[in-house]
Amino acid sequence: VLNFSKTKIISIYLIFLFISIFSLSNFFELDGIFFNKKVNLGLDLRGGSYLLLEVDSSSLEKKRLQSKVIPLKKKLRESKIEFDNFSVNEKFIQFSIKNEDLKKFEKLFNEKNNNNINIFLAKFNSFELEFESIDKQINVFLSRHGILNLRSAAVDQSIEIVRRRIDEIGTKEPSILKRGSNRILVELPGIKNPERVKELLGKTAELTFRLVTDDPNEFGNENFILKDTQEEISVSKRIILSGGNLVDAQPKYDNRNNEPIVVFALDRLGSQKFGKATTKNIGKRIAIILDNEAISAPVIRDSITGGNGTISGNFSFQTATDLALLLRSGALPTPLSVVEERTVGPDLGKDSIKAGTVSLIVGFLLVIIFMTLKYKSFGIIANLSLISNLLMLLGILTLLEATLTLPGIAGVILTVGMAVDANVLIFERIKEELGKENSNIQAFDLGFKRSIVTILDANITTLIASVILFIFGSGPVKGFAVTLSIGLITTLFSAYFISRHLTSIIVFNNKEKKFLI
Repeated sequence: VLNFSKTKIISIYLIFLFISIFSLSNFFELDGIFFNKKVNLGLDLRGGSYLLLEVDSSSLEKKRLQSKVIPLKKKLRESKIEFDNFSVNEKFIQFSIKNEDLKKFEKLFNEKNNNNINIFLAKFNSFELEFESIDKQINVFLSRHGILNLRSAAVDQSIEIVRRRIDEIGTKEPSILKRGSNRILVELPGIKNPERVKELLGKTAELTFRLVTDDPNEFGNENFILKDTQEEISVSKRIILSGGNLVDAQPKYDNRNNEPIVVFALDRLGSQKFGKATTKNIGKRIAIILDNEAISAPVIRDSITGGNGTISGNFSFQTATDLALLLRSGALPTPLSVVEERTVGPDLGKDSIKAGTVSLIVGFLLVIIFMTLKYKSFGIIANLSLISNLLMLLGILTLLEATLTLPGIAGVILTVGMAVDANVLIFERIKEELGKENSNIQAFDLGFKRSIVTILDANITTLIASVILFIFGSGPVKGFAVTLSIGLITTLFSAYFISRHLTSIIVFNNKEKKFLI
């Protein structure tokens, strides 16, 4: 165990140097590919903003029910089921059918195959919709599992869109997590004023293009007040194009009047739809509706077949920039509201850093003093092993660009304790072997060989617990789990390779000396 080939020695210290070199960028301003990464500080250390967002469930349910209206009517007509008094509200789709058609309706409603109305949710073994019949009236509503599935999908989709919007702002290392069934936690380190973020996250950014009609009283039309001119217009409910067809949006200045505008690009399908609609409706006006507000309604002068267009509306450049950002990141499936907001000041973060640093330094110095007094020259080896352990830990955290939180610092301190524990186990085992009148080489060899099994058992058990914490934990718990997991791996490396090699140098140079540990 104490014999090391030159290849093994070179490999050990190359690994150590390669990992440790990344840690230097946290202490010095250095140039080069090895020094372009740093450990990021979390919200509790750096200061910043904390937002708890909630998905608007009622709006989500109503929107989902409305999406079922056209396919449901079509299915009823195909099945020759007569209906009337058709309406939809936040909770129900309501209509009347003849009593003799009830069984027929029940059969088509709960059909598992080829049913684009009532989707079967395999993971819940349940349908998305349920219905109740009261006399001739049918009430169709979302099932309990349908609501759960809808909320979960909406939160997952919202998290991705929120992440894209925040990334566009340039915030480093945001933490965006699911909380419960309908909430999203957003932590923004370094953001002192979250007003712009709240404004961007508060907008659904649902963009539609619809034709302006002449008759405000015509069935299927909606009335809007134009944002820029305050003109009242009547708009068809039929959507020509939606924001889902956009592939890019950028703020620019109009060459004609130097006003800020948003230039957008469409995907292939969107280009075809837009080209077809504009070709058919030259001379008519097309309304651009964003979050149920009419931004503008320009006249279609010519067919637009190139897949590009512009949105104008008396914007400031900042407003145009934000609108382009929202369109690029996509529309939220439902509005988000801020239910809790907190700001962690930079002074509080500095206090946390100071407290964590002091704890680490004091603990580290006490360990060094104890190990030196207890194990003399071998204590110095243990201390060198400990320093190498911390450098590698910091190097890996830097390489991963991990976020260090206060619980993360606690994980580092715990790593120091476990690293010392590993060395104590090794040296106490060596002391036992020396007491059995073994030679120095035999005693040290057996000491390392027999203690490493115990160290492996302890570290692997703790590593499993850390992985479980990482998988099922969130936020601060994950930060603790990450630093502890990496610390356990670096502890094994430094104890079994670095400490063992340094010990072997002393032992082989003093074969006849009687060691007192």
